[in-house]
Amino acid sequence: MASSFKDNFIGDPLFLQLMQDKNFPYQQLFNFTKTVFQKIGCSDAHADTATNALLSADIRGIDSHGIARLSGYIRLWEVKRVNATPDIKIIHETPSTAVVDGDSGLGLIVAPFAMQIAIEKAKNVGTGWVSVQNSNHFGIAAHHAMMALEHDMIGIAMTNASPLVAPTFSIDKMLGTNPICVAAPAGIEPPFVADLATTTAANGKLEILQRKNAETPVGWVQDAEGNSTTDANILKKGGALLPLGGDREHGSHKGYALGAIVDIFSALLSGANYAPWVPPFPAYVPMPAQQPGKGIGHFLGAMRIDAFRPADEFKQHMDNWIKGFRNAKPIAGQEKVLVPGDPEREFEEERMRNGIPLLEMVVEDLNGLAEKLSMGGLK
Repeated sequence: MASSFKDNFIGDPLFLQLMQDKNFPYQQLFNFTKTVFQKIGCSDAHADTATNALLSADIRGIDSHGIARLSGYIRLWEVKRVNATPDIKIIHETPSTAVVDGDSGLGLIVAPFAMQIAIEKAKNVGTGWVSVQNSNHFGIAAHHAMMALEHDMIGIAMTNASPLVAPTFSIDKMLGTNPICVAAPAGIEPPFVADLATTTAANGKLEILQRKNAETPVGWVQDAEGNSTTDANILKKGGALLPLGGDREHGSHKGYALGAIVDIFSALLSGANYAPWVPPFPAYVPMPAQQPGKGIGHFLGAMRIDAFRPADEFKQHMDNWIKGFRNAKPIAGQEKVLVPGDPEREFEEERMRNGIPLLEMVVEDLNGLAEKLSMGGLK
């Protein structure tokens, strides 16, 4: 899952590595992606929803979770792990809470459905909280949390994910990267959007390093025996990602606890799979033998600002809060202090203007997908 504020800074050499090859206009990628989803049987409305969710990652500079993953979603559909025509429904609710069964639909469709329920409940009673079972990978958490902003609400989104992470003092992979996003509106300032994995680095960072044949920084991963390593391919050799903090001395127990919280909220509340039994994203990886729940789990929340204080008053103070951090004196060698959401907003402005850059290998993969589905490719 995405780790945007922590990982995706403009100027980061890892991400500059992605700024190459051909740029494609957003609308061209939107039309292509929507057609792909329609080809597997998604309705026009569902294809729109899924495409908006998927491409929000590319627009915000989180390339590992955008159109580069499109073939992965289609492979899940091919092996019947994704239902292109889901009957998404509420299976339990109170005035402020609900549990949603995603019917094995694309998480890109299920999560916005659930977030809209949370927003409607918040409109009625102040806050809304929805836990989701029987879903799939939902893209970036920010896309769903930010749905609340236009309603003068704080949005919260999180999801569990397939086990790639060893808890502190373990060699077993027990948790996913389990991202959390909190989005809060401001007045004249851009909204606060903190979207982060609960690991030291998101898996997408490893994928970038693998393309570069480069090593990881110390503290990102461990080998199969639990020793620190800088091998970017170590997950393929039995190793694991490390919780936020890296090791006990640097606070990995806190990252482990955060990842566990996401798992509990997303899966144990909803009835989804949890811990090492969460289904893997790659279609070729066998499903866990034990399935204590249904599919992948999410947790979405919306909090009406005026359930606590007048919205305009809150947003005025958010502006003041944000300006305070922007005016904080940076350390030597750094230009400015960033507020969560700044890097992604800068990516969005640049990419809507100049197009979305795709690696040649991604374009080739997408054109291969288009040929398989008997549709036009990317030129």
